[in-house]
Amino acid sequence: MGIKNSVMSNTTEQANNPSHYILLTVAIIIGICGVYLRFLGEAPAFNWISNILLVIGVVIALKAVFTIMK
Repeated sequence: MGIKNSVMSNTTEQANNPSHYILLTVAIIIGICGVYLRFLGEAPAFNWISNILLVIGVVIALKAVFTIMK
């Protein structure tokens, strides 16, 4: 039972690592910038850039979430 508690404690420490949450915060900021840029204008360039920013934010957020779950 002692080994199991040690493993659980180690995985909890890894999941609570601040770098994961900093990465999530950065991903959310990038995603929000993409959403705001979408409403900035109707130019095709704004649409392309906003979609790219949104996808980058989603990919980074999913990477952070799956790293926390691992």
